[in-house]
Amino acid sequence: MTSEMPLFSRAGSLTTTRPRVLGVCWVVYGVLRLAMTLWLISFTTTATLMFGAMLTRVPDPFTLMSAFHFLYLGVTMWSAASGVVGILAGVTLLAGQRPARALAIVAALLSLSELPFGIALGTYTLVVLLRATPAPSYATAATGA
Repeated sequence: MTSEMPLFSRAGSLTTTRPRVLGVCWVVYGVLRLAMTLWLISFTTTATLMFGAMLTRVPDPFTLMSAFHFLYLGVTMWSAASGVVGILAGVTLLAGQRPARALAIVAALLSLSELPFGIALGTYTLVVLLRATPAPSYATAATGA
């Protein structure tokens, strides 16, 4: 049994549901990343004490402790940026606004550092959004037509 609906119309309906699903996923992911940011901030003292306990036999513990604080701050800021950009990308995808694609690509690139959800969602977003645009024709670009 075949459907009466033409093929291009069915394909069009798929392209309108993908941004909605991606938008919801990005909002949920962004909220989770912001929750992880708050968790990292609340356990800063514990993480510092645990790392400092490992530095009892190191010749220069102060340099390593400074590096730890710098890296911990970097991870916290990366998590916050991923959360904020993820929520913005999700909201713009749900609203169908013009910068949705660019924000979703930036959010996907920022999320690739987190296992396993960031890699899964980021990779899926990059595949869907980068494949959605046609590749430029190099034959017409070379001829100037």
